[in-house]
Amino acid sequence: MHAPADANGGTPMDYLLAGVAGCTAIDVIGILQKKRQNVVGLEVQIHGTQAETAPNVFTKAHITYIVRGENISPAAVEQAIELSETKYCSASIMFQRSGTQVTTEYRIEETAPAGAAL
Repeated sequence: MHAPADANGGTPMDYLLAGVAGCTAIDVIGILQKKRQNVVGLEVQIHGTQAETAPNVFTKAHITYIVRGENISPAAVEQAIELSETKYCSASIMFQRSGTQVTTEYRIEETAPAGAAL
């Protein structure tokens, strides 16, 4: 089922990607909080590539994590992403097991300390 090109909203395939992004975001933020990282924001972007022939399954998915906070450890972010990919995010694991190549990257955006003058 696909929405017409002029319809508002996403297609069911768009929502599959959104589900993976939401699943891994919850994992990553939870793991970083348990690691006592001072995270003030997390943005997850996901882009998928589908096969050109029916049933147009996803062949690739790329996830970008943008972690915002103060003194965030890159090692903690890498471990949180790895744990989400391999242990906790059932949506991402389902993609991988179905043959979708899932790749990730992240960047850390340092925020001003609480109470700092602007």
